[in-house]
Amino acid sequence: MQIETTPLPDCVILTPARFGDARGWFSETWSARRLAEAGLPVDWVQDNHSFSAAVGTLRGLHFQRPPHAQDKLVRCTRGAIFDVAVDVRKGSPTYGKWFGIDLTPENGKQLLVPKGFLHGFVTRAPDTEVQYKCTDTYAPDCDGGIRWDDPAIGIDWGVTAPVLSAKDQVAPLLADWVSPFTWEPK
Repeated sequence: MQIETTPLPDCVILTPARFGDARGWFSETWSARRLAEAGLPVDWVQDNHSFSAAVGTLRGLHFQRPPHAQDKLVRCTRGAIFDVAVDVRKGSPTYGKWFGIDLTPENGKQLLVPKGFLHGFVTRAPDTEVQYKCTDTYAPDCDGGIRWDDPAIGIDWGVTAPVLSAKDQVAPLLADWVSPFTWEPK
């Protein structure tokens, strides 16, 4: 498995090796042993799977606050997405900064989004499916979000009129929110 750093500390790109022949290919998308050896020990407890029919469907920017904060390992298994993580750990040198990457079934890349980061994605193809692992179960009372188009963050989603949920349409701006996350230097 190839592990690449991003400009945001602790947010990494994982690209599993693929082994192919005339039938197709095989890929080990996650290995507790390999990630622990790389200094990324995680204990996944929930898998999520989303389907978005329309191009330009935007889901985010979401987080789950403590005590149910989640690390996420995100991959696109059908279609294409532009996946985004935003550092919202108070005291972090990259607070409010974002990183985005195209995830497709063809490139096989996965984004590890740690606790203390907002997460969101926009679909680039119709009938897109996204699967992601989480280190804690969903807790509605800990669920939250920040506006997808917050000018203080300045994400270039590549869309101007995305398909949004009612919740995402009314999410607050970063400046109007107090982060429950704190950066802890390693």
